[in-house]
Amino acid sequence: MGKVSFEVEVPPPFRLDLTVWALRRRPHNTIDLWDGTTYQRVLAVDSAPVLVSARQVRPNRPAPASTVLRVVVSRRGADPDEAEATEVRRILEAMLGLGIDLSRFYKLTARDERLANLAERFRGLRPPRFASVFEALVNAVACQQLSLTVGIHLLDRLAGAFGPEVKLRGAPPGFPVPGQLASTEPTDLRRLGFSRAKASSIIEVARRVASGDLDLEALARTDEKTARTVLLSLPGIGRWSAEYVLLRGLGRLGTLPGDDVGARNSLRRYFELPGKVGYEEIASLARRWWPFGGIVYFHLLLEGLARDGHLSNSMTWREGSGQAPSATQRGERPATE
Repeated sequence: MGKVSFEVEVPPPFRLDLTVWALRRRPHNTIDLWDGTTYQRVLAVDSAPVLVSARQVRPNRPAPASTVLRVVVSRRGADPDEAEATEVRRILEAMLGLGIDLSRFYKLTARDERLANLAERFRGLRPPRFASVFEALVNAVACQQLSLTVGIHLLDRLAGAFGPEVKLRGAPPGFPVPGQLASTEPTDLRRLGFSRAKASSIIEVARRVASGDLDLEALARTDEKTARTVLLSLPGIGRWSAEYVLLRGLGRLGTLPGDDVGARNSLRRYFELPGKVGYEEIASLARRWWPFGGIVYFHLLLEGLARDGHLSNSMTWREGSGQAPSATQRGERPATE
């Protein structure tokens, strides 16, 4: 087995466990693995799959100004080269929000007691993104009009059937790249449980990306209106899916998906909102919290996961304490998204 390792210094506050849980969303996610201290994921780097393991560790100095993420990149055969390690670092920095400064968010939360309590409870959460915009889009399509639990089962099956493999013991399946799905037929995805419409949408987008007719990653360099327009023009992509991709694929943190039923329920419950909460009410809250509506969304996701008990296998990381992470939880009472 070939491998290379490197470290990334991350300004506090940062908690890998909370960030990974916001990324994986449910404990049966087999693509993004978390054992309480280590995050594992297969990434396709230049179409060659590698296994990435990341662990938050104690810095080698007292009262650190940053925390440290230790990363190991592995594969069968020769060691990954410097270019591959650099690409893995770039992807991880985006996926785990390592370069995002949340100081303005914490100042915003100080104006609202409930928001302040939520932010403090999950202090160190960074807003995650999927490894690619294509992955975000497929996630959105898979979860349309289904519970998140069922949607992630579909995604697990998709990765198991068509995702890249590194052939190392215990390695999870990787998420399929567009070229791997472009050659499939709707019946192939139907066997996994996808509806005919969802299967057709995923394959059509995969074929456009693989052929070069569609550059989803280029949307990161456009304004939000343009990105939204392009997404809404794609087959099977409506308002909820477009906003989901804006937030989880493009990192547009002001986006609070207004048609997200789970988010609506969480907002109504946590903030004790009166009556029905619809799209316009969510949009009003997003304007009040601008440009951090998406950050509130992730915090409420964790609040639900904690109340459901899913964060029990999670580490406690005390910024500036010099203590290494443990596999114990801070004592949150576990809820549903």
